[in-house]
Amino acid sequence: MMMQSRNSRPLWKAAITTALVSLSSLSLSIPGALAQTRKQPNIIVLMADDWGFTDVGAFGGEMATPNLDALAALGVRFSNFHAAGSCSPTRAMLQTGVSSHRAGIGNLLETTPPEHLGRPGYGGELNNRVATIAELLRGAGYRTYFTGKWHLGHTRTSLPGARGYDRSLALSQTGADNFENKPNLLLYDRADWTEDGKPAQLPKRFYSSTLIVDKAVAYIDSGRSSGKPFFASINFLANHIPVQAEDADIAAYRGRYEAGWTALREQRRQGAIARGIMPGDVQMVEMSTTTNWSSLSPAERNQRAGAMAVYGAMATAMDREIGRLIAHLKATGEYDNTVFVFLSDNGPEPSDPMAMGALSRFNVKMRYDQSLGQQGRPGSLTVIGAGFASAAAAPLRGYKFTASEGGLRVPLIVAWPGNPAFQRGAVAPGFAHVTDIAPTLLAMAGTQVPTGHFEGRTVEPMRGESLFPVLTGEAPTVHDQDQPLGYELAGNSALFKGEYKLVKNLPPYGDGAWHLYNIVRDPGETRDLAAMEPDRVAAMQADYTAYARADGVLPMPVGYSAPAQIAANVRRTVLIPRLLGLWPVAAGLFAVIAGLIWWRRQRRRINSK
Repeated sequence: MMMQSRNSRPLWKAAITTALVSLSSLSLSIPGALAQTRKQPNIIVLMADDWGFTDVGAFGGEMATPNLDALAALGVRFSNFHAAGSCSPTRAMLQTGVSSHRAGIGNLLETTPPEHLGRPGYGGELNNRVATIAELLRGAGYRTYFTGKWHLGHTRTSLPGARGYDRSLALSQTGADNFENKPNLLLYDRADWTEDGKPAQLPKRFYSSTLIVDKAVAYIDSGRSSGKPFFASINFLANHIPVQAEDADIAAYRGRYEAGWTALREQRRQGAIARGIMPGDVQMVEMSTTTNWSSLSPAERNQRAGAMAVYGAMATAMDREIGRLIAHLKATGEYDNTVFVFLSDNGPEPSDPMAMGALSRFNVKMRYDQSLGQQGRPGSLTVIGAGFASAAAAPLRGYKFTASEGGLRVPLIVAWPGNPAFQRGAVAPGFAHVTDIAPTLLAMAGTQVPTGHFEGRTVEPMRGESLFPVLTGEAPTVHDQDQPLGYELAGNSALFKGEYKLVKNLPPYGDGAWHLYNIVRDPGETRDLAAMEPDRVAAMQADYTAYARADGVLPMPVGYSAPAQIAANVRRTVLIPRLLGLWPVAAGLFAVIAGLIWWRRQRRRINSK
């Protein structure tokens, strides 16, 4: 045996130390080893509602989002990440890693035609053929919490507590008032907030982003003594209709948007280029729904610019609450070992009830104070409309509901502050999808993805792929360039394959025809390649047909349009029941009037004698 000299012993110790450090770093870059080699990370998913692609400062926007920008500097921004065109389908895919049709949310209930209701894939709530990320992480030893917008079912068996969450404050609907326990009165008669499956007792006065973070912090703190890691799904109402914010936040944005949406759209394009989110030669289309700003009256410009100021204020308020949550995690020593995931559920909301005809305007004015000075305040229904929605999505085409990039491509930030294997401040341009998030989080937790069975039931396999190799810089994308990925919502459809996207939007969002774009070279979808590449179109149409058949996508009724279907469903489920509920009052009023008429006639007869 070789003897070591006294001088060689420090070198031996140094070599061992170096090896241990290298092994520790290696364990951080191999997610499957995390459960065995280090403490599992806490996981926080932060979901914004209806945020546009460039709303976050780190993606090119002008709104103040310093806390999200700080997370972006610590992690990876995904510039080619896609969700669904509206909330429920995205939330279903996020929670399960499975396509929305297979998970039971093939369409929003609000836009589902009656003939589709209850059909496979169109139940309006998560089905039992999927396992949620909360169920899987709880099985791996996590505490699981949910706060904010759920919109994946409203019954006892479909609320968060039945889908893997230990504690939950959940809104089952698409939106609600941000200051009080009041619904969006144009869609619902009451706000369906529940806590742990029972009607929630909300404060008389609150602000939604603050309330949602308050509950998340309380839930996290309540289980700290267990020593278990936590998974918290935190789902904001910001910036869903009604767009509302506190006066001080609104004042900070006053006058910011007086140049209008066309100027903002170009500003956002330049900002995205400067931050490396978009290529330097990215082009934009002029949206057909974007009115010429200079053609508006001064009063209209003031109203629209004021609405966008509220939108910015609401975003900043949400970011501030995220900062408060982060500060709390730092104070409790949880921050470094927490994974943060931030995304929006879809692109910005273009709808404006005040522009949908006389009946809609009358309904809004009857139920809300729409005066200019009340914009964004309690009792108002403020919206940004299609013009500023197109700017929030810039430099992309389209917005919420559409299958265009402005509806599907949304910001995604993933950061793990204490993991040196993660890239910092990087931009990932490769294609990614919302179904990738669940397998990514399972990989970080050192937990296996289910392979067809979970807790005694058959479940759909996850469609997504773990993004961990992208987060560590080992791969530019985790998706096979030859593997197609199909999408459909309310008749608006897309097929992604490599750099290409085949897309179709029904009226009023499009012409109902298929168009082909290279969304890597032309993310703004400005150059339709369909006529030049008919063979590619035919092959991708065949891929889409295969996807639609496999996922049970139902064809839309002839003449279907999502906005018209919303109006029809509201009439059927809200307005007519409201009118029927008034019949006793109407009958009583009729009886009183008839009685008065009879009494007057009797008086006249008596007086004439």
